[in-house]
Amino acid sequence: MADWARAQSPGAVEEILDRENKRMADSLASKVTRLKSLALDIDRDAEDQNRYLDGMDSDFTSMTGLLSGSVKRFSTMARSGRDNRKLLCSVAVGLIVAFFILSYLVSRART
Repeated sequence: MADWARAQSPGAVEEILDRENKRMADSLASKVTRLKSLALDIDRDAEDQNRYLDGMDSDFTSMTGLLSGSVKRFSTMARSGRDNRKLLCSVAVGLIVAFFILSYLVSRART
């Protein structure tokens, strides 16, 4: 009966509530620390992906420049005389053959 009476005293209830409050505060602090760590990881990952995308953007821009120049030269060659048309056809066939050879080699490399 003495334990029951002591547990009911205002000081004991206050002490129990204080301990519970500290335990919950510690739990909350650890959760906040984990969330902060996750937020920093997400931030770093987003920055890395942005750098990667910026690099891809510059690569695509340079490829666009190369392709537009090639198309202009190709169009100029196609508009000129008959000899250039034969050369144009042979270049086109050569590019198609090279594409199939490269695609075959890439598919073999994957397996």
